[in-house]
Amino acid sequence: MANTPTAHIGAKYGEIAETVIMAGDPLRVKFMAEKFLDNPVLFNNVRGMLGFTGTYKGKRVSVMGHGMGMPSIGIYTYELYNFYGVKTIIRVGSAGSIQTDLHVGDLVIAAGACTNSTYANQYELPGTFAPIADFELLRHAADTCDKMGYRYKVGNVFSSDVFYSENAHNDKWINMGVLAVEMEIAGLYMNAARSGNRALGICTISDHIITGEVTTAEERQTTFTKMMDVAFSLI
Repeated sequence: MANTPTAHIGAKYGEIAETVIMAGDPLRVKFMAEKFLDNPVLFNNVRGMLGFTGTYKGKRVSVMGHGMGMPSIGIYTYELYNFYGVKTIIRVGSAGSIQTDLHVGDLVIAAGACTNSTYANQYELPGTFAPIADFELLRHAADTCDKMGYRYKVGNVFSSDVFYSENAHNDKWINMGVLAVEMEIAGLYMNAARSGNRALGICTISDHIITGEVTTAEERQTTFTKMMDVAFSLI
């Protein structure tokens, strides 16, 4: 297509599969390509945001980084949906728990995403938009967790525009039953809705904002494989 390569993705049209599994960290993407894909081919290294296409159990799939925050994932997923013919994007990432019964290593499947971002303002909607997951992806992800015996919860996440917040107001989100804090899913779900495509966010709890449980950067890069198992089961 005339729109490809784009300003941020160096691939030609057809080099990216219709299903893309994305992670914020490009090194996590490289790990997924090496662990899960047969014959992975690099299609993007613009700005170091790695992307690979290969096959998983005979099915064509791509993996790609999306960076940190909604402005970053917003750019990459918009281009994938609107210029590369991508139909499904699954984010696998990390999140901070704000519920006492959700611990480091547990999975969160984001049915919806609350946010303090103004990302939805661009649509000039006469109200508040509620970004939600694709139900079929969500249902199959939960079924996979049950079959594999993985600890998980389904519910709302909070997609924050701020990592080092002066006023996090976590108690208010806790009171509304929000499970965890991350930085991208609301933007992903809005781009999917606007383009008429599918999306799902699956996160591993990497730290606990209330109790102080933490993991290392290396652990986040290479040991959060349960969410990857679930994501690849959806291909």
